[in-house]
Amino acid sequence: MASTKTTTTTDLTPEERYDLITSNLQEVLKPNIIKSVLAENRPLKVYWGTAPTGRPHCGYFVPMVKLAHFLRAGCEVTVLLADIHAFLDNLKAPLELVTHRAKYYELVIKSVLRAIGVPIEKLRFVLGSSYQQGAAYVMDLFRLSSIVTEHDAKKAGAEVVKQVASPLLSGLIYPLMQALDEEHLGVDAQFGGVDQRKIFTLAAENLPGIGFKERAHLMNPMVPGLAGGKMSASDPNSKIDLLDGEEVVRSKLRKSHCAPGEVEGNGVISFVEYVLFPIAELADEKGEGKFVVPRDEKWGGPVTYSSAAELKKDYKEDKLSPMDLKRGVEEALNKLLDPIRKDYEQDEEFKKVAELAYPAEVKVKKKKEKKIGTGYVPKDKKTTAEKVTDGVIKPQEAVEVAVGTSAKDAQDKLARTAE
Repeated sequence: MASTKTTTTTDLTPEERYDLITSNLQEVLKPNIIKSVLAENRPLKVYWGTAPTGRPHCGYFVPMVKLAHFLRAGCEVTVLLADIHAFLDNLKAPLELVTHRAKYYELVIKSVLRAIGVPIEKLRFVLGSSYQQGAAYVMDLFRLSSIVTEHDAKKAGAEVVKQVASPLLSGLIYPLMQALDEEHLGVDAQFGGVDQRKIFTLAAENLPGIGFKERAHLMNPMVPGLAGGKMSASDPNSKIDLLDGEEVVRSKLRKSHCAPGEVEGNGVISFVEYVLFPIAELADEKGEGKFVVPRDEKWGGPVTYSSAAELKKDYKEDKLSPMDLKRGVEEALNKLLDPIRKDYEQDEEFKKVAELAYPAEVKVKKKKEKKIGTGYVPKDKKTTAEKVTDGVIKPQEAVEVAVGTSAKDAQDKLARTAE
């Protein structure tokens, strides 16, 4: 793992800045673009986008670490809160909820960055709807759609846009907009997970076709979830939410998949490698990370690891048990989450926005339905917006909540503040 030794931007050579920008990434497309910008001795402009859908989880620590690296390398970093994308992705966030969720994401992301010591003053937060409804953007979308085939658009979004039996046209617009964002945000590079690769390729291959320059693309590895497979905001068993309490964290870790001796696809080990070690490196003046397992004395006492490779070796050789590993992760993770929980508990706006963004599910006791003719109709206490999000009703059956009754109504919903 590359060292992230603490230093100032002015102390770094272009080569050192490049190494910091690309450290721990799985893949970099068009690295020559990045090197060319750095050789000009100007800041690399990079953006990371996130669609405000489900509650952010601990997997968000992974891109946050890279944002810290970008800032240390002197980059100008933009965080795009892609509210329209959240709406386009099979209505994961209906218009009725998307504005509140965008605000919630902003508050959470800022809290996470503060928790790992990243100065948020240097970050630029942009709401997608603040420019994606403009005439120039819409015309560029028309122009791009005229040179991209339906096959290529569908292929580009296959790993990002929710796949359903009867795909909506909005799923084809999604990757085109993500490509256009590079131009309209004025960046040199886009950063994301390796699951974004096909969208990045679509952007690289097609933006020059409508007169825009090609950008570089930086990709993080995908961190397996606690149950194995991709960590997902929509699967509660695969992830730990950023506001989960200590007991919830303990419970989820105890239930997590962590087979003895197995390293590949082990979500707990991946979390140590891609979250805990890099964050420990950020906090250390020499850029040296460590991970402590608080093991009982009768089993050899506490053990400190200075690298993921060292930890993996012990785990493969059964020198480190799943239970001890989980205890170490639990202790380290709760320390990371504590300041985020405190931010939430001490900020009334944070609490209110969370309530509006993710309304509490009302548990209704099942009642025996009376015989036909009594006039009894069982009540369903879920809101219309929740029913659309959960797929209980189709968007066409809840037009006002899901997509708005007119263009002006939709724009008004996006423009309102989360009061």
